[in-house]
Amino acid sequence: MNDQRLLMQMLEESGALRRGHFLLSSGLHSEAYVQCALLLEDPVRARKVGGDLAELLRQFHPDSVLSPALGGIIIGHEVAAGLGVPFRFTERKGEEMGLRRGFSLRQGERVVIIEDVVTTGRSTLETAALATSRGARVVAIGAIIDRTAGRDPFDVPFRSLLKLDLPSHAPADCPACRAGAVPAEKPGSRPEAATARGTEARVERSS
Repeated sequence: MNDQRLLMQMLEESGALRRGHFLLSSGLHSEAYVQCALLLEDPVRARKVGGDLAELLRQFHPDSVLSPALGGIIIGHEVAAGLGVPFRFTERKGEEMGLRRGFSLRQGERVVIIEDVVTTGRSTLETAALATSRGARVVAIGAIIDRTAGRDPFDVPFRSLLKLDLPSHAPADCPACRAGAVPAEKPGSRPEAATARGTEARVERSS
């Protein structure tokens, strides 16, 4: 079994790949959602996935790994363990992304940004911009799952373990909303409530 088939099997068996009507953190609606926390709750799976992603990024010779909270923390830590480098994470306070808890980046530090799932890449780009503003150099971006549908939003190399073509829609164009489905569920970790069907979703930070 190749690594992509194994990862897909782990997503299914862990219940991480869900079907329904969801409001993604990008503000888009989708009939499918990947809850990577369920995939990563088993430390053995987390170490396996993190190690595989680390191997994809080793060629960029990072000095450290940086992830946006909350979704990127577990996988970011496991990638850092696989690479043998320090791990740090960014946090949002209001609309501002910041480094807290005593974390810092040095001038010229080679950083890889790690996410669990990338859809629009918004929070990833914010994290990369923060690293650059502190003098670090973002050399690559990695994720367990690429949901960009080929719309790579980054200007540095982007590597993922699996590409999933799970269609997403603006709320006004959502087939489930048009069909009168139950309101979109907001399954992620951020506190914003899901919008009712047919209403415009707030654009949130993406995974």
